[in-house]
Amino acid sequence: MDFRVLGPLQVWTGEGRLALPGSRHQRVLAALLLTPNAVVTIGRLVEVTWDGEPPATATKQVQNCVSALRDRLGDTEQRIIVTDGPGYRVAVGENDLDLLRFTRMVAQARQTGERGALHEAVTEIRAALRLWRGPVLSGLGASALDGRAARLDEQRLHAFECCVDWQLALGQHRDLVDELAEVATENPLRERVHGQLMLALDRCERRADALQVFERLRTTLAEELGLDPGQEIRDLHERVLRGETRTPGGPADIDAFARHDELDRAVRELAAAIGRQWTAEVELRSLDRLRPVPLTWSSTERNVAAAASSVLGARPGEVPERLALSGDLSDVVESLRKIPARQLVVLGEPGAGKSVLAILLTLGLLADPLPGEPVPVLLSPASWNPHTEHLHSWLARRLVEEYPGLGNTGTYGRDAALRLVLEGRVMPVLDGLDETPPGLHTAAIDAINRAVTGDRPLVLTCRGDEYEAAVRQEGAFLVRAAVVEIGPVRVQDAIDFLTARRRTGETRWQPVVRALRQEPDGALARALRTPLMVDLAQTAYRDPATDPRELCDTTRFPDQAAVERHLLDAYLPAVYSDRPAPPGSATRARHYELAEARRWLGFLARHLGGSHDFAWWQLERAVPSTIAGLLLGLPPAVLFTLTGWFAAGPAIGIVYGVAFGAAGFVTHRAMRRPGPLRVEARFAGTAAGFAQRFTIGAVIGVCLGFGWSLPVWATCLLSVVFGLAIGVHVWLDTPLDANRVSSPGTVLRDDRRAALALTASFVVSLSLFFTLALLLTPDDPTTEILNGRFDVVLGVAGGVAAGLLGRLLVPRPGGLAYAAAGAVIGGQIFEPTRSVAQACLAGGLFGLSVGLSVWLARASGALGPVVVWLAARGRVPWRFLTFLDDAHRRGVLRQVGGVYQFRHGRLQERLAHAQVSGGEDGTRTNR
Repeated sequence: MDFRVLGPLQVWTGEGRLALPGSRHQRVLAALLLTPNAVVTIGRLVEVTWDGEPPATATKQVQNCVSALRDRLGDTEQRIIVTDGPGYRVAVGENDLDLLRFTRMVAQARQTGERGALHEAVTEIRAALRLWRGPVLSGLGASALDGRAARLDEQRLHAFECCVDWQLALGQHRDLVDELAEVATENPLRERVHGQLMLALDRCERRADALQVFERLRTTLAEELGLDPGQEIRDLHERVLRGETRTPGGPADIDAFARHDELDRAVRELAAAIGRQWTAEVELRSLDRLRPVPLTWSSTERNVAAAASSVLGARPGEVPERLALSGDLSDVVESLRKIPARQLVVLGEPGAGKSVLAILLTLGLLADPLPGEPVPVLLSPASWNPHTEHLHSWLARRLVEEYPGLGNTGTYGRDAALRLVLEGRVMPVLDGLDETPPGLHTAAIDAINRAVTGDRPLVLTCRGDEYEAAVRQEGAFLVRAAVVEIGPVRVQDAIDFLTARRRTGETRWQPVVRALRQEPDGALARALRTPLMVDLAQTAYRDPATDPRELCDTTRFPDQAAVERHLLDAYLPAVYSDRPAPPGSATRARHYELAEARRWLGFLARHLGGSHDFAWWQLERAVPSTIAGLLLGLPPAVLFTLTGWFAAGPAIGIVYGVAFGAAGFVTHRAMRRPGPLRVEARFAGTAAGFAQRFTIGAVIGVCLGFGWSLPVWATCLLSVVFGLAIGVHVWLDTPLDANRVSSPGTVLRDDRRAALALTASFVVSLSLFFTLALLLTPDDPTTEILNGRFDVVLGVAGGVAAGLLGRLLVPRPGGLAYAAAGAVIGGQIFEPTRSVAQACLAGGLFGLSVGLSVWLARASGALGPVVVWLAARGRVPWRFLTFLDDAHRRGVLRQVGGVYQFRHGRLQERLAHAQVSGGEDGTRTNR
């Protein structure tokens, strides 16, 4: 099956072009193909299918469209259009969709160009450009897809510009003039194309024409946007005037454009990734529903903001002392853009909706970006220490962690994330300053103020009391930022939200409505003044069998705190009630007993302590260090014992086991395990790196061969095997582009991939080495001690080898501990075996022992034993990550990049308190 979207939507089979059903079916298929192998929610498909108001039966009609498409495609087993969770995804390979082929071919061409093979790169990228048959999905008429189609057309134009760069460097300027002139006419505001046309014309000795291109561009920019041309093209204009442009073959003239193009591509792909990331979270949390909890904001009355003249860039006295801003979720983007520096601080009490505002603000900025506007990046500042790390450095580090493709130097150049930050191409949206330790709040505000000089845009959210205390402590504040505060939910708004989903004639909420209207300042009304509590109330009583009348019981709920505790406690029973999955759903609804879910989530909440981020690779911290040392150090020790036993008997086995068991215990008890790797398999452009690593591995193999006095052929074999074992790691590199977003699942898969590759390489190479050493090492020890039981030379060699391995895998004192263990077992003198089977068995066990040590040194490797230990004690479920994913789907947790957070800090605090009150095992204790 050949799907084509780079032009009119087409599907081709071996028998020819396949006729598709009506326009609605085509729009559904187009929406799926534009995000291949990713879930598209039914809500999104409804939006795509109907540009206006969808009918009441929209969901059913979309399902019918999918069924019709499956019939037309012959997808009887649902392998092409797959039902997955809240929607559908189309499962296609790289060769099944022209969009994926184009992306792959362009990436390969860029890799070829980076190696300097420009002729080949031009051929490859021209082949990719020929896949386009016109604008994306031309003639389909689905306005909801226009944004995605425009971004793909932009990728096509960037690929063309990259090709032109290479052709200009090759001296093919005469072949490009006409084509460039046509593209420049179609894109009158695109500076890069005009710069390339100027270069081509000037090198064709048409300087006057080149200068005319610049004048035409400058006039158009001034008339359309009121802007001047950028610095790069102005510099090129000056060089053309002075006759200083390089001759063909010297690409220095286009280097500035190329570097700019790298960041342009990073910005585009980063914006697309952020949009997908937070759109999915909004849909999962139902923030995009038609009638959300109303949220209003206005300029704060607290004395924490700069004077209005400073914020607006006016002279003192020209404007009132206090800034007067107000609005709701619908106009926060417009209000931010009216602030000259585009700096905004959003305050609010717990549960006021600060995170919701930050998410919707981010998506609003992405939905309709202004020319040159930076990409909003929503991050939690919880991991930032302003005393040890500059804000820009922290932002660059977090960008690479959340969007690992930005670390790909081949695609975006060196330090792409840092350049994005320093050049103002990203707008940090820092959600939750109060999540940092209280002692850092003042320092953080001061550091932010210094970092955003020059009117760099920024959005910051924080609890109002914490922000006010920090500002008053030492007087630090943001001198160009407007400070607004989210107001309480009005009584009538709360009533409208709670009763919006009631059935005809349903009166369950009437007692609550009367209580709210009669006592607008009562305990219940005060409790329902935040969107969090209003939403919790609706969730807790969404089951028709429940009775919200109990909220009016002033004896049971005498004050605001009692109402809030009840709503927080009622949330889990509501979301963990059994609800069957819809027919055809690929994700089965999992059943968890409420008591177990509460205990597990309570343990997680308590384990987080004062932090709000939970990363699966930090779960080990919940295990006492001594237990961790035994848990992760003993399994390899058992294998090492068996290795020594099969090699030379039980005595040597005990020596092997004790030595490496002690080393593993010391290492895992003391080490801070490195974080997970975010990598993917890449082969193109790795030849040079592979050759370098292969050489290093070959040298190690030769040294081991000579150290153990092995024959020449065995030494050569070891050098090849070790060279391959170390060389293959170059194929694990940063992801190819910034379109990829970190999630707990992807981070785990990436680290497992890297750990498996590392483990396998050590298993194979060291199994071969130990087998050959047992069979071929001469029985002539050089320096014997301990009555001929220990060879000092071999002990030193083994210690050095194990120490290097330990240093590669674990920090000190792990390297020293493994060096000592390697010296102990390496110097053992025993009768060499002449049995090939025995040597192979012992060699295989040795390789597996080292491999297991390597595996447990990685974050993903240690996770399994840690989960087993905690699950056996009832702290977490056996399928821990599945439980976390389910909790995310239910709305208990939210996903922020590669970590989870509780839906709200109030819920986390309540669960942690209940866990402590109930005892470590979840049962109540007398205190």
